[in-house]
Amino acid sequence: MHSELVDLGGAYYNPKDQVRALEQLRQMLPGREVPEPKLTERDRPRRARQLGNDEVQQLIAGYQSGSTVYELGDRFGIERRTVSNILHRHDVPMRRRGLSPDQVDNAIHLYNLGWSLARVGQHLGVAHTTVLTALRERGVPTRDTHGRPRIEAGDPR
Repeated sequence: MHSELVDLGGAYYNPKDQVRALEQLRQMLPGREVPEPKLTERDRPRRARQLGNDEVQQLIAGYQSGSTVYELGDRFGIERRTVSNILHRHDVPMRRRGLSPDQVDNAIHLYNLGWSLARVGQHLGVAHTTVLTALRERGVPTRDTHGRPRIEAGDPR
């Protein structure tokens, strides 16, 4: 129909040409006023908070005295991963919290009572993924988000 405008296709096309062609076609529509799309206002990306040397030393001391990366993240207003990165950069040995065998037994009991992984994790002071890993290591079948038994890939229904 209006092939003289711009050929839209081919393996190597320029989307700007497509936009121009569509704009030309839109202007050719009879008597229709098409409102311009509204631009959504977005927050400007913020720069990550940088800790000074004194704060880094306080963070390291806090971790070495037993604070978790989550607690330190809250205290210094940074992400948990940033805390871990700072500790790694300063060669601070990381603690692996995990669950003790008694805590795993307790987690299994609570999970079998119907508690969610998140609730069990919160009760034990660990992430839900830590609880999930411990349950899987013990061979405990887990539920999906709707409370149904999880079907693993390859298992027949």
